Amino acid sequence: MIRLDDVSFRYRAGKAPALRNITCHIRPGELVGLLGRSGAGRSTLAATLNGTIPHLVRGDLTGRVLIGGEDIRATRPRDLADRIGFVFQDFEAQLFSTDVSLEVAFGPENLGVERAEIARRVERCLGMVRLSHLGHKAPAMLSGGQKQRLALASVLALEPKILVLDEPTSDLDPAGRCELLEAIRSLRRSGDLTLLMIDPEIDEMRWADRLIVLDGGRLAMDGTPAALWDRADELENLGVKSFTLAALARRLGLAGRWPDAEAAADAIREGGWRAAAGVAARLRAADDARGAGEVLLEVDHLVHRYPDGTEALGGVSCAIRRGEFVAILGQNGSGKTTLVKHLNGILAPTAGEIRLAGRSLRGQPTTALSRRVGLVFQNPDHQIFAERVWDEVAFGPRLQGLSETDVRGRVEEALAAVGLGGLGDLDPFTLTKGGRQRVAVAGTLATKPEVIILDEPTTGLDSRELQGMMALIGRLNTAGHTIVIITHAMDVAAAHARRVILMRGGRILRDGPTREVFADEPVIEQTGLRPPPVVQVGNRLGVPALTLDELVSCLSRTPDPGPPGGGAPNRRGSDPSA
Repeated sequence: MIRLDDVSFRYRAGKAPALRNITCHIRPGELVGLLGRSGAGRSTLAATLNGTIPHLVRGDLTGRVLIGGEDIRATRPRDLADRIGFVFQDFEAQLFSTDVSLEVAFGPENLGVERAEIARRVERCLGMVRLSHLGHKAPAMLSGGQKQRLALASVLALEPKILVLDEPTSDLDPAGRCELLEAIRSLRRSGDLTLLMIDPEIDEMRWADRLIVLDGGRLAMDGTPAALWDRADELENLGVKSFTLAALARRLGLAGRWPDAEAAADAIREGGWRAAAGVAARLRAADDARGAGEVLLEVDHLVHRYPDGTEALGGVSCAIRRGEFVAILGQNGSGKTTLVKHLNGILAPTAGEIRLAGRSLRGQPTTALSRRVGLVFQNPDHQIFAERVWDEVAFGPRLQGLSETDVRGRVEEALAAVGLGGLGDLDPFTLTKGGRQRVAVAGTLATKPEVIILDEPTTGLDSRELQGMMALIGRLNTAGHTIVIITHAMDVAAAHARRVILMRGGRILRDGPTREVFADEPVIEQTGLRPPPVVQVGNRLGVPALTLDELVSCLSRTPDPGPPGGGAPNRRGSDPSA
C-alpha cells in the first residue's frame, strides 16, 4: 500500500537532508507506529505520503514514493484526498468552518458525495470522536483536545484507505486517547484501513502491528512491539522512552512481557518482591516535610458562562499557596483552561470571586496582574509574535516601562534560565515546538511573576525535550515561583506536582496531595483519567509510589514470598503498613 524506495529529502533551505535513504514497505491493513526524537524526520516522511512533499513544500526529493503503486510525483495532493487522510501536528491549521458539523461535511462535499451520505458520515464521525453534542458549536470555541478530535473526524469523513496521523492524541486526555485509538482500530477491523501514526510515547503504541524508529532522517529500528520490548538501551539512545513496564521488569531483574499493571504486580509478587514495612508512612512523611507558604490565590465559588450560554465553571473554590507546585487534571472540556484564565484576569467571572494576596482581581488592570501571575498558553504559537527571540522576551519588560538596561538584564536572565542564552537573534518560528515553548516561558519569566501557570507545557515534546522542560519548571519552583500546570501527561503530574486538583464538568472532584489522589484510582477514573503504569503497579503492591525510582526503592526481595497474597492490598486498596 505504501512503498518508499531509497527516499531522501532536503528542504530548500536545509543544510542537511531531513530524510536519508529510507526504504520502507507497509502492507494494506497494517497499523504502523512511527517514533523518534524531534527532528528525526517523522513529519517529513509523513508529508511525502500525500504529496505535500514535493508539490507544496519545495526541496530535493530522490527515490520513489508509491501509494497503491502510484508515484506521488505525478499526483497532486488534492487528487489523493479520497485515498489518504492526513491529520497534521498543527491540527488547528486544518479547521476553518463556522461550526463543527460543517467542518466534517466539507471534505465529502468537495468529493461530490450525495447529501444524504454526507449527513450519515457527519453523524457517524462525530460520534466516533465524542463530539455529537457539539455539532453546532464554532470550532474556535472548543478546547484543544476537542479541536484535535474534530480534525480527525473531518478526515475520517473522507473514508480514506490510508490514514496518516501526526501526533493525533497529543492534546487528548487518557480516556479520550484510548477511545480514539479503539475507534481507529474498529475502522481497520471493518475494512482495509492502513494506518501510519506518529507518537512520542511508545507506551501508547503497544497495539500497533509494527514500530519504526527514525533517527537523523534514517530508519534506525523496525519491528513489532514485542521485538522492541527488551531493547530499552537502543530506544533510549534514539531519544525514545522505552516501555514503562519493560523498564520496571529490567530494574527488578524479572523476565516476561506484561500487558498491564495487574499482570506486572502478579509477576513481581511471584518473583519474591514485597513492599518494605512502613514505606507508605515514610513517603507521606517526606511529602509533609515539603510545606508551602501562605495562601496566595483564592478562588471562591467561581462561575463562568461563555456568550453562547455554555457554563464552563459551576461554582469552583480552591486556594493556592505560595511556593506550591499544583497540577490541574481532567478531561478535555472539564474547565481547566477556563479556570486558569481567570487567575490573571484574561477572563472575568460570571459570578464568584478571585483574590490575589487577599485583594480581589475585579477592577485590576490585566497588565498589572500579568506582572504577578504569568500564563504560558497551551499552544506557544498563540503567544509568540515577534521576529526575534530577543524582542519576544523583551516585550513584557518594555510594557512594564523598564529602562533598556533593565530590559537587557531581564532578557539575558530569562534566556539563560530556559537554555536559550546567546540565541536572541533567531526567528522563534524556526525553532522546534520545544524551543518555542521555551521562548514563551522566557517571555513570562522576564516579567518576574510570583505565579507561573503553564497550560500543557509538554505537548509535542520528545522525551529529551520533556525532561528538559520539566527540569526547568522544577528549578523555577525551587527558586520560589508558585507553579500551576495543566496536563494530560499523568506521569508528569505524578513525578513533579505535589498537589493535584481533579476537575470534571466544570467542578472540582478532588483536591489533595498527589500521592493520596493517585492512590484513589476509582475517583481518578471518574474524570476519564488513569494513573501512570508505575503508580498502578504500586497501588496493587501497597506502595503509593509516584515514580519508577520510588517504586523500586520501596521493594525488597525475600527468599520466601510468604503466604498467598503476601498481605498485599486489594486491587485498589490502601497500604496496611501506613
